Amino acid sequence: MAQVSAHIAGRNYPLACRDGDEPHLLALVAGLEAKAQALTAQLGTMAEQRLLLMVALMVADELHEERTAKEAPLAAAAIGTDPALVAWLEAMTARVEALAGTLESAGHKTTA
Repeated sequence: MAQVSAHIAGRNYPLACRDGDEPHLLALVAGLEAKAQALTAQLGTMAEQRLLLMVALMVADELHEERTAKEAPLAAAAIGTDPALVAWLEAMTARVEALAGTLESAGHKTTA
């Protein structure tokens, strides 16, 4: 089992991985560190837990966008025939947008 030291937001996290997976894991860590630096530059210094949560949300959002883009043609066909599904998706979209607004405003309150 190989060991990698993940450096994110000024802290080191020792991680274990399969032998040979070190370059891939380090590339993933570099992407997370870039997002953490961008958030810190945009919002200022914040608690480590909040920063890691916001980085995780950014990654989850990117993954969601990719999945949505791939599924959009199939979803559009299904949604067009079911008014209840359209209403449900609109309600979920409103909830997600409200949560994003809350997180965004909370992030601004934690800046130094």
